[in-house]
Amino acid sequence: MTYEMIALLMFASMVVALISGQLVFAGIGFVASAAALMLYGPGAIDLPFNQVFKLFNWYAMLTLPMFIYMGYILAESGIAEDLYRALHVWFGRFTGGLAIGTIFLMVIISAMNGLSVAGMAIGATIALPEMIRRGYDKVLISGVVQGGSSLGILIPPSVVLVLYGMIARQPVSKLWFAGVGPGLLMAALFIIYIYVRVKLNPKLAPALTDDELNMPLREKLALARAGIIPFVIFFFMTGLFVFGVTSLVESSAVGAASATLAAVVKGRFTWPIIRDTALKTLNVSCMFMWLILAALAFGTVFDGLGAVKAIEFLFVKQWDLNPWTIIIMMQLSFIVMGMFLDDTAMLVIVAPLYIPLVKALDLGFDNQLIWYGILYTITCQIAYITPPFGYNLFLMRSLAPKEISLIDIYRSIWPFAAIMFFTIIILMVFPQIALWLPAHMNVKG
Repeated sequence: MTYEMIALLMFASMVVALISGQLVFAGIGFVASAAALMLYGPGAIDLPFNQVFKLFNWYAMLTLPMFIYMGYILAESGIAEDLYRALHVWFGRFTGGLAIGTIFLMVIISAMNGLSVAGMAIGATIALPEMIRRGYDKVLISGVVQGGSSLGILIPPSVVLVLYGMIARQPVSKLWFAGVGPGLLMAALFIIYIYVRVKLNPKLAPALTDDELNMPLREKLALARAGIIPFVIFFFMTGLFVFGVTSLVESSAVGAASATLAAVVKGRFTWPIIRDTALKTLNVSCMFMWLILAALAFGTVFDGLGAVKAIEFLFVKQWDLNPWTIIIMMQLSFIVMGMFLDDTAMLVIVAPLYIPLVKALDLGFDNQLIWYGILYTITCQIAYITPPFGYNLFLMRSLAPKEISLIDIYRSIWPFAAIMFFTIIILMVFPQIALWLPAHMNVKG
């Protein structure tokens, strides 16, 4: 059997394992281990063994549990709920103000959490019921929460970009800064869309009355303080990192410590919250570590066969495809896979193929792997929210109030998916939107 056929068999076996319902890391790791044993004999046990040491030697791995813990402690302690109440007062007088305020909420939560699931959970359980009660169109606000939650894997500290940086061997700090411009651009496009649509049809989002917004000065000041807490946490975590005071790992520790201190000050650092946060942090952190380990093992065997070079020769030399055609084909494959898999699983599956291929393409600018990491995150989120099997669609249905049906969720997402697709086009035409900031920032770690 030729090496090309072995590589094809490995890839097909991995897909079959995942379709059969196996855990992602188990399916990928099993295929990698079985292929290594059959190709190299008993000595192949050193391959996954060496990857374990490589995984634990990555200093950036320490940031994962820190950021995951920070996001959960903010959600469990009710700090995010206080923030939404503050946004309700600040934006409630504007037409569509609560919907726009929800986008701001998602941006702030993204800047403190790094996971889209957390943003969706907070938006669906806190923002949706309030907007429904005030007469907002349920289709509009369902799209607002789903679209806004997509910012969680783009705006730093993005956990998914940390994972991409480890697998692609790119500086996480540069990936973070690369996500700032596209993330804020996409948030601005969301806000413009909401504003224009509500202006054309004010019935979709009625302005709140003075009676609903009038409250004693003491309560307004309390809400202002509640809204300041997340900004203080974000400054200490990201601001110190940007100004070079702390490294990447130190910044994650500052964020986790600040979130814990905020929960203590608010009197919400209780044993049930500590226990639930610790268990959720452990579960998610271990899942990421197993995924990275499986990806490293599979990539080592796959690359050892020369599969990456063979695919590069096929696309670039034999078929003579334009580099941008190859990039578009990659993005389309993400959308198809995203109907069945989550973003981390997709990255683990295609990393051995796509990352070396992107590195080999001549796109006309530097730092292609940094730029492609941003394209990957946006495309994955489009796949997440694309019917009929988008992962986030069903997650939204499980979290949303009963008034919002699955059909409403399907109808709501198309404008936001179109905006995300438009953002990708802008980044392909103007890659410096993502690359300018990391090129001009000098940070530690």
